[in-house]
Amino acid sequence: REVKLKDLADAIQGAAGLKEIPKAPELPAMVARFKLDIDKVVASETQRGVPESSPVVKAIFFALCWSLDRLYEGRPIQKFWVLETVARLPYFSYITVLHLYESLGWWRSPEIRHIHSAEEDNELHHLLIMEALGGDASWFDRFAAQHAALVYYWIITGLFILSPENAYNFSHLVEEHAYVTYQVFAQENAEVLRQVPPPPIAVKYYVEGDLYNFDKFQTRHREEPRRPPCDNLLDVFENIRDDEYEHIVTMKACQEWWAGRGPSPIPARTRNLTKDREAWKRWADDMNRLSE
Repeated sequence: REVKLKDLADAIQGAAGLKEIPKAPELPAMVARFKLDIDKVVASETQRGVPESSPVVKAIFFALCWSLDRLYEGRPIQKFWVLETVARLPYFSYITVLHLYESLGWWRSPEIRHIHSAEEDNELHHLLIMEALGGDASWFDRFAAQHAALVYYWIITGLFILSPENAYNFSHLVEEHAYVTYQVFAQENAEVLRQVPPPPIAVKYYVEGDLYNFDKFQTRHREEPRRPPCDNLLDVFENIRDDEYEHIVTMKACQEWWAGRGPSPIPARTRNLTKDREAWKRWADDMNRLSE
């Protein structure tokens, strides 16, 4: 029986192109020096004020936050990894539903979907940064995060179909919590973080890579594009904190727009659907004249 199991394992490894089983990720020793005071996070959230929400959205949000705060007390990097795993799923839910509406001919505004795609890409890079710091080293953390992500994906997909306003409100709450948490973490660990070089994935995303998606998810008007420093790990966490604030602004704008209380969240520089529609009408008139 052992021989057969070994043969099966060898066959699977061969099919996957693996010569040996990858080692489990290890947690860097310096991560143990990081701290996060949950009471300070709660106090900061109270001072900023929690956005208004429906009872259903608030219940989903508090269930997520309570679980993270209790399960990951004293383990901030692992908490951030789980938070980022879950935080990117709502954007995937929005993309899923909008893509379905486009396929059915109910929706013809890809700019919103492009924004959510860029937001998901931003959260993915936050996740990769936490993985570089060993946030996914524990099997339990990976199991909890991945299964929670699946649950939240279907919850937010259903919520977005029923009420886009409430779905965006959920993301607003999550991003608000993430912003405050990263802010407190950066303040409490500033001296240690300043001594640590940035992970290569952070440098690639914030400095060296294609910054199209980085610019795309930020919908606030700026004279010059945001180009944050990335010289040490403190810069990285402050950049992530500022990213979360950009998500807050975008989610609030989307929520207000769907509720009919605010302007389009699409930046004016990319809001070209009206011009496209006018060009299509001129083309249609030309085609009609040719067929006369």
